Amino acid sequence: MAKFYSTCRYLQGITLKLFSNYQVVGQENIPPMGPLIVVSNHLSYIDPSVLSHAVKRRLNFLAKRSLFIGFPVSQMLYAYGAHPLNRQGSDIAAVRWAKDKLSRDGTLVIFPEGTRSNGELLRGKQGAARIIQMTGSTILPVGITGTQHLQSLLRAVNPTGNIKVTIGPPFSLPTIEGKISPDVMQSMTDMIMGRIASLLPNEYRGVYRDNSIDGQPQIEQQICAE
Repeated sequence: MAKFYSTCRYLQGITLKLFSNYQVVGQENIPPMGPLIVVSNHLSYIDPSVLSHAVKRRLNFLAKRSLFIGFPVSQMLYAYGAHPLNRQGSDIAAVRWAKDKLSRDGTLVIFPEGTRSNGELLRGKQGAARIIQMTGSTILPVGITGTQHLQSLLRAVNPTGNIKVTIGPPFSLPTIEGKISPDVMQSMTDMIMGRIASLLPNEYRGVYRDNSIDGQPQIEQQICAE
């Protein structure tokens, strides 16, 4: 499995450099060890592959269950580090899998929007914040631009255009004891999304376009006061 991942990562790096104007900024922000959750906006099916090249750690992904169709496809996804997620409700098995990876100082990628956008950030869903609270993992925000026109997974072999991955400084959520109310959980989710938005051009920020002051989301001030 490790060999399959490293081979795919290597080949993706070649195609990105051959066919696109590819740029990665902020790799010095990646913690070299410890449990890490990478949170990113989601524009295209090839985003996980692009992230695997940009983030110099072995990545694991939660992917929607419908992608795991048939034996060959599902086995390749498992080998690549993906695990099926039921997005229609609570998926205890997926959460256990994620916690196990993080307990071994692994790196988990979550797209908090829960689906691909049309290029502008959607309101984040609370799943990422819940897993972060469960594990106390460090968070690494990432902003991707330029992949929204690459809507077929096959475009991983021909990724054209100006593709940029911006990696921000790692951060942590406030630790909250006891049961967390939905409002506070959404505030933490918006904090995560605000960090992602601060790494994106204004036209990509969507519903988070007005949530930053000098690059820092207003919601961080609000949640720390609660």
